[in-house]
Amino acid sequence: MGIRNYLVEGVSCAGKTTVATELERRGHHVVHGDRALAYQGDPVTGEPLPGHVHEHHVWDVAEVRRIIADHSTPATYFCGGSRNFERFIDLFDEVFVLELDAATLAERLAARPADEWGGDPEEAAMVLRLHASREDIPADAVPIDSTRPLAEVVDEIERSR
Repeated sequence: MGIRNYLVEGVSCAGKTTVATELERRGHHVVHGDRALAYQGDPVTGEPLPGHVHEHHVWDVAEVRRIIADHSTPATYFCGGSRNFERFIDLFDEVFVLELDAATLAERLAARPADEWGGDPEEAAMVLRLHASREDIPADAVPIDSTRPLAEVVDEIERSR
């Protein structure tokens, strides 16, 4: 929906939803990708798949393209993670990755409710492994230190665009 479109990515508990909420509070148009675009599907073909597997957490590529093609707002921030970002990442004017150290990530995961992704010990271990390997993170993105106060994190995203 934006003339300019931005992706805010990062591992679970990096702060994507918190940043999205603050961007909305500041008056920006935000798409909560994990709520509005996500489904379980094949990351290459987009074919829907049963179950709930991290590797199959994908976004609806056609819907991402439709939203980006609508230029009725000055900027749109897409916040969330998907395993098929390479199918649409080239559509964004800038990509931000929320970065944090392993100790902070472990603290945030420990505080997460068991019914949210990463709250289960097995899921938390996977998130920590993905954080270390960076396999789920877009390369060549603008790193944003998400261990700082929220206002500073969002200020930096606003300044970087």
